[in-house]
Amino acid sequence: MQWPLLALVLCCYLSGSRANRVYVHPFYLFAAENVSCETLQTQTPGPLDTRPVAPLDVEVLTADSRDRSELDAQRQNITERTVVLAELLNSVGLRMYQAVSSKQPGTNTLFSPVNTYGSLVTLLLGASKKTARSFQYLLNLNRHTDREDCVSFVDGHKVLKTLQGINSLVDDGPKDEITTQVWAFARQGAQLSEDFIRGTQDFSDTSFIRGVDFSRPQEAEELVNSFVNKTSDGRVMDIFKDLNSSSDLLFLSSFNFQGNWRTAFQPEKTTLQEFHVDETTTVMAALMTHTGLYPYLNDKVLQCTVVKLSLSKRSYMLLVLPHEGADLHKIESKLLTKVFSGWHQSLREGLLELSLPKFSMSSETYLRDLLTNMDPEIETKLLGSRAEFSRLSNTKPFTIDKAINKVLFKMSEEGAELRDKVQEAGVPLKLSINRPFFFSVIEGNSNAILMLGKITNPTL
Repeated sequence: MQWPLLALVLCCYLSGSRANRVYVHPFYLFAAENVSCETLQTQTPGPLDTRPVAPLDVEVLTADSRDRSELDAQRQNITERTVVLAELLNSVGLRMYQAVSSKQPGTNTLFSPVNTYGSLVTLLLGASKKTARSFQYLLNLNRHTDREDCVSFVDGHKVLKTLQGINSLVDDGPKDEITTQVWAFARQGAQLSEDFIRGTQDFSDTSFIRGVDFSRPQEAEELVNSFVNKTSDGRVMDIFKDLNSSSDLLFLSSFNFQGNWRTAFQPEKTTLQEFHVDETTTVMAALMTHTGLYPYLNDKVLQCTVVKLSLSKRSYMLLVLPHEGADLHKIESKLLTKVFSGWHQSLREGLLELSLPKFSMSSETYLRDLLTNMDPEIETKLLGSRAEFSRLSNTKPFTIDKAINKVLFKMSEEGAELRDKVQEAGVPLKLSINRPFFFSVIEGNSNAILMLGKITNPTL
């Protein structure tokens, strides 16, 4: 998104002085030390540094130990990497969201670009050179000058720590909180690479790496799900299904966003109103109402109204309501980073009487299905039959059987402030979000998209 800060960074990056500005390709901000184009013929250039995995015990719920000083270093202010990575993940995230939403046009949809991006980077750490090149290409992390027979690696840990830096910026708000958890369940007896294990820690607030006996799939399924349920405080339940005895690795990430409106809606004005699911279906939904000053715009090209709602000090929500008769799916299909940039620059503050449905959501995204929806060839190369994970374990071959993202989103009905200090000047424009709409949650400094979603029926 080409907002002022992003434009400045893209022009200057790591300039030595104002008079000598040098463009640095995004790849080099995340490149591994002494980067060079490594040939694809040699898959693993030496013995893999691995670690034994503790067997799963549902009575032992302790998260994996980690270096706290290294975690504290991730809680950083905005940097060149933060802004540039936000632009990369926004572009990929919008493309992925469109692939998800297009397959479920009439249902509520929730997707987290920042969490999905982090999951894929974590898996990248275990990929062979050829598979890693496909991961980097999808994630916009490739070096475009590489030959076909070699690949230059990014440092996945730099990427993951930058993602966590974005999440930590949101936590600075009044009550907004993001919690990321990662679970990896490996075949009993297999050792996992130190690089992958450290990646799960870079990506998350808490991580759990355990070994599982998959020889009795049904028992393993019950054991794994019970463990996830307990260690997620009941937020993630019965997520793994149809396990088989040949499983090598199950991967799960959970992204939990607990939000808080910057300005409270008036409880006495929350009423049951008609919500028009489609041309023939209406439901009664609780709509919150607040009259105040909101940045908003009327996009006549995409035929929608866009409203900005502040959440924490650094995050905000964009509500996108199609005009009467306009197609929400058509609007979604045209969402690009430049569209968000144009909206941001065109927002103007005005007095609105805004009515918005109460809603909380959760979703499960199976990464193989997501990649297939984008392009079956992508899925084949990254997680399917042509994917290789020679840097993941000392067991060969080693596959990723299931990779799932769980996203939970909940907004508090209250706010940090009771109401806007609005002088009674003029009549507010009434805007009722009473038909299917799109929304996004954005971190305000980097403009990273944390969440994308649509509500077609707020009562579900």
